[in-house]
Amino acid sequence: MSLLHKHLRIHQIFGANTDVGKTILTTALVRASAARNTPVFYLKPISTGRLDDADDRHVERYGASDLLETHCFYRYDAPASPHLAAWFSLVLTKQQIPGDETVLRSISKYAQRCAARISEQAHLYVETAGGVHSPTLSGTTHADFYRPLFLPTVLVGDPKLGGISSTISSYESLLVRGYIVDAVVLFRDSHYRNWEYLTTYFAERGVHVSAFDPPPPVHPEPSENVRLTHAYYKALVPQNKKDGIFTVADHLDACHKERLAELESMPRRTLDTIWWPFVQHGLVQDERDVTVIDSAYSDYFSTFRPGKEQVPTAGSSSLLVPEFDSSASWWTQTVGHGHPSLTLAAASASGRYGHVMFPKATHLPALKLAERLVHHGPGKGWANRVFFSDNGSTGMEVALKMALRAYTSRHGEVISKSEKKTLGVLGLKGSYHGDTLGAMDACEEVDVYTSEWHNAKGYWFEPPTVGIRDREVVITFPSAIADLVGSDRLLTKSLGWAYDVGSRLRTPLYQTYAMYIRRTLDSLGQRGAPKLAALVLEPLLMGAGGMIFVDPLFQRAMVDVVRGLNPSEQDWSGMPVIFDEVFVGLNRIGMHSCGSLLGVNPDISVNAKVLTGGLVPLAATLASEHIFNAFLSNEKGKALLHGHSYTAHAIGCEVANEALKMIDKLETSRDWQTAKKKWDSGEKDGSVWSFWDPQFVDGISTVKAVEEVMTLGCVLVIKFRDACGGYTSHSAERALAPLRETIDDGRPSPAPGGLPYTIHLRTLGNVAYFMTSLNTAPSLVRSVEQRISELLSGC
Repeated sequence: MSLLHKHLRIHQIFGANTDVGKTILTTALVRASAARNTPVFYLKPISTGRLDDADDRHVERYGASDLLETHCFYRYDAPASPHLAAWFSLVLTKQQIPGDETVLRSISKYAQRCAARISEQAHLYVETAGGVHSPTLSGTTHADFYRPLFLPTVLVGDPKLGGISSTISSYESLLVRGYIVDAVVLFRDSHYRNWEYLTTYFAERGVHVSAFDPPPPVHPEPSENVRLTHAYYKALVPQNKKDGIFTVADHLDACHKERLAELESMPRRTLDTIWWPFVQHGLVQDERDVTVIDSAYSDYFSTFRPGKEQVPTAGSSSLLVPEFDSSASWWTQTVGHGHPSLTLAAASASGRYGHVMFPKATHLPALKLAERLVHHGPGKGWANRVFFSDNGSTGMEVALKMALRAYTSRHGEVISKSEKKTLGVLGLKGSYHGDTLGAMDACEEVDVYTSEWHNAKGYWFEPPTVGIRDREVVITFPSAIADLVGSDRLLTKSLGWAYDVGSRLRTPLYQTYAMYIRRTLDSLGQRGAPKLAALVLEPLLMGAGGMIFVDPLFQRAMVDVVRGLNPSEQDWSGMPVIFDEVFVGLNRIGMHSCGSLLGVNPDISVNAKVLTGGLVPLAATLASEHIFNAFLSNEKGKALLHGHSYTAHAIGCEVANEALKMIDKLETSRDWQTAKKKWDSGEKDGSVWSFWDPQFVDGISTVKAVEEVMTLGCVLVIKFRDACGGYTSHSAERALAPLRETIDDGRPSPAPGGLPYTIHLRTLGNVAYFMTSLNTAPSLVRSVEQRISELLSGC
């Protein structure tokens, strides 16, 4: 991940094109550093072409100083783009092409070694090859290849014909990938005068621009050419050490100092101005408790922690440390942070539409997304309509409005106006549908989430749950059901058997569940309780309530009972059924939608989080046609009068379309197929599986301090034994606190650049959870498993 050292200023040199003077202007910067007695390092990771023309050789010759060190990792003789030069080498000499990660590790380790060798200010320049989008050895473009290192950048502009366009395009390509562009430098060309336009253009964007005279033409006499080149550099790097290239060097020094100062000031400024969600500020007084996220990429944050030594055993003075984002940033990340495909989708929609209002209008991103969700996504086979909103909580409020209106439209003649105000929902204890007041009202009242206006409306069953204890898959019953079956738990054959709902419908347990639910509902009616107008479920896994894996057979029984054991695909019966799939939907737990596993579809469902790959907020509430028809009328007052200023915002819809395309490809990937095979129990092939290894899961389920473990898809949950367990417990956080520390044990690190990493942890009382993206590298998952296993082995 990002490298930032107090004493080593690092800048990366990108070019807007080939042959724009990257090496010449970098040589000038190198000479400026040496002229001020500053140690300077130059790295050309990949070099192509003749050795006597190599860029590092040029820098070594004309940067001439005892304070200079030059280095190159990979050389290829062919004077071609790196990907072609590497291919020629493979064909002719059988020399293997190093992968992206290998090259990044080499760069990172070199920077670390440079930092370890100095105790005062020094500079490192890393020069790329070709233009911003020139391919590297593997074919990855330079802009994408170098992004994991997140080094501050100097862009060398193009002074030639068309150079204004290529320079601006290169800058924007870097910008949308998050790069910090500290300066643009280029040659003056008296014919095209690009520097004049670019100076004004970038000044309006706060980017420093410097222009310099180009070098003289190459002289045919080698010795004379060397003399002329030395003379050119003397003019470019004047003796007064103030003008010329020194203005750029000074600016880069200032940028480095400003970045350090800002990072150091952010914790105090944050404590003075920010009100965090789900945080008791009375417990956060120390600036060292503030995690400053400088950037994020793939599955990692790059964090600054004030007052803490960073990787001392690695001899590194880096102020930034990679942290595995083990909550997938509150369950949102789908393909990792900073994915360029999602960023470009957002930029495209922003440029084409910005935001446009939506009532009685349409635009292509929203229409394509709605059609995809209905015809090929979670709504396939039952949904006809999509209502867009801005996040999962409001998406659920929309769903509740739909369901309650459908219920009252059908039973309006027997429901008084006052009774409509007291309609409740049926659900499960531990459910959570968001923090807006309407969504809160659809959950059982619990102390930690209760607000002054919260008015829980409904009835909530305590559900039987699925977990792994001592290597056994166990269904644990609440007391009311335990009394009926004569035991508090059921040992199952396998995880596949537990989730084979179709087969389990023929078991006595299903009949017991259905009887218990029916009797309870009859009892509520006899006691004159408020009418229940909708069944609201988080299918299979209830998230914020404690990562509760509900026995799917119980949820199926609930749907069957409220529908009168006669679920119709044409119309709803009993009460409308809502699936809150904000968390679990779109493969978060290994399936596109939970309806396929439960064997029943809802009447209304909500998707968010994974929907946009975690880049921007967007929610989609899907509904069947008969729900839609409950609002159909010639009277406007009977419409669904709900909306947001940013309903169906084009940026979110376009990003969602791109994210869903990426998910389609991932579903057939080798990593997914390998993970599925590991979990194939033979009971029902492919029904349930996890990215977490079954042997690892079984192993930690035997740890004395662990009560239960469970996993599906991306999610791993560890429940610790705690007599005072619950949301306010700190037992899981205390047990796993060492995961927050950087460990350099000599083993290869899966983090970009091979840096030792920490784990950014979120807990729910005595429950700890870990979550991958849908494309997290297996090497990272195995590394995290090893860290957890070694930590818990002593518990």
